Amino acid sequence: MTEGFRWHPAARLFDSAGEEAARQPLAGPVLPDSPQGLAAAIGLPAFRIGAPDQPAPLPRDQPVFETLTSGSTGQPRRILRTQASWTASFAVNADFGIGPGARVAVLGRLVHSLALYGAVEGLHLGAEVHLLDALRPDRQRKALARLRISHLYATPAQLRLLAEGQGVCPDLRLVLVGGSKLDARLRAAVATMAPAAQLCEFYGAAETSFITLADDGTPEASVGHPYPGVEIRIEAGEVWVRSPYLFLRYADAPANAVHPALPSPILGEGGEASAVDPMRGRTRWRDGWLSVGEIGRLEGGFLYLDGRAGRMVTVADQNVFPEAIEALLETLPGVTRAAVLPVPDARRGVVLVAIVLGDPGSEAGIMARLRAELGPLKAPKALIWQADWPVLPSGKTDLKALGARLAWPG
Repeated sequence: MTEGFRWHPAARLFDSAGEEAARQPLAGPVLPDSPQGLAAAIGLPAFRIGAPDQPAPLPRDQPVFETLTSGSTGQPRRILRTQASWTASFAVNADFGIGPGARVAVLGRLVHSLALYGAVEGLHLGAEVHLLDALRPDRQRKALARLRISHLYATPAQLRLLAEGQGVCPDLRLVLVGGSKLDARLRAAVATMAPAAQLCEFYGAAETSFITLADDGTPEASVGHPYPGVEIRIEAGEVWVRSPYLFLRYADAPANAVHPALPSPILGEGGEASAVDPMRGRTRWRDGWLSVGEIGRLEGGFLYLDGRAGRMVTVADQNVFPEAIEALLETLPGVTRAAVLPVPDARRGVVLVAIVLGDPGSEAGIMARLRAELGPLKAPKALIWQADWPVLPSGKTDLKALGARLAWPG
């Protein structure tokens, strides 16, 4: 049997109030989203935190667990993976100093895979782990300083909220960031908050875990070089990955739609094994390689991403990835959050509009910059300002909710 999660003798677990969570057995394998639920999960042969209304994961010939993901569509899925698919990367990340003596904090709920990963990794390696999800962002920032946190797992959305607070976190040595790429303004804000901290960005997905790491030597437009143990190849512009960190299957998919190392995968066109149904899926297996539908390229050993194939739109016969325009918008003064959506157009078939949060007084300068950088076809035709920003439980933008608000032409 492969290795499962363990509770290191030096590990300790604390809730947002600073109370230590004792290891007590709970009825499983579906456990509550709480420190007590996490404490009870460690050592189980199969478990899931959250989604109590869904079927429970079943033990297999090796320890397994399920995580939850909502992506950018809001439709949750249960991801089944071996515990060894995470412990393999724990061994790599121990080189970041995560272990006895380290104080690790996670900001999100344990139903989010990044928070669960950071917490389980810390306990497995012997760190002191603090779950801060019950605190407001300004109080989370104060807690990082008060608790002398040394390692922080966070998404860019969480870091933006932290950056609005006050105070310095002098003991913070490493910020591990996953979810999307940081812009220059957010990098500067994190440096102000934690001047001694190294920023380590990683790119991946709930299905793949780590794919790349970015460091000080990474080109600005790249998401980094392959994470140790990861192989990347590009086929027809699509990013394919092979590594020991990949998931098995979606738990709500047919039982035989599985990792190709396991028996009887469902085969699609060209001998591809699909882990999702044809109407929903862009996650595909082929000969041990996995694609989640990202479009990109490798240059000089670094991976560059254009966006998800499922979001690509064609404007006047040009392929456009909204994610690239969103990233540009969020670097501009006056923009806090941005989403770019396609709308029907009688002349071009489709045009783009940008939904933004920030300062409407900056609109003229923003539009001029977009036209200069992108040209008249790719530049959004309008900025539609929002008073609030809908997000999914994962912290990602809720594109469906924004689309439902959109009335075009305005």
